[in-house]
Amino acid sequence: MATLQNVTARDFMSANLVSFSADMDVLTAIQLLLENGCSAGPVFDRLGNLVGILSEKDCIQVALNAGYHGEWGGKVSQFMSTSVITVDADDSILDVARRFVGSPFKLYPVVGDNRVIGHITRSHVLRAIDSMRGKYPV
Repeated sequence: MATLQNVTARDFMSANLVSFSADMDVLTAIQLLLENGCSAGPVFDRLGNLVGILSEKDCIQVALNAGYHGEWGGKVSQFMSTSVITVDADDSILDVARRFVGSPFKLYPVVGDNRVIGHITRSHVLRAIDSMRGKYPV
């Protein structure tokens, strides 16, 4: 019988990543976030290593810099969060849900075979819960 404990991050993650390079212009990154309706995306270095996350919250700093210092833009690396917490593709949705409840993050990169293969959001977890409605005992 399928339960939320048996459903994994891989089952509900999005493999369509909006990602950034650390040396990308942050204004271009903001445009990509907006065009794709994303709240955040992983940041990779030139070798493809995950080095950060750029979130809407990080990008708001761009507006503050412009308002207070007259400085528009800069590199993604100047604004990204470098404390990256990932989720394993085989983690259960319940484990992912616990992480979301205990943190301010809205998105986690999903890792499989030591590389980022997608991302999972709070909405993905809610979709997993909704998909199981009526399929397991309450």
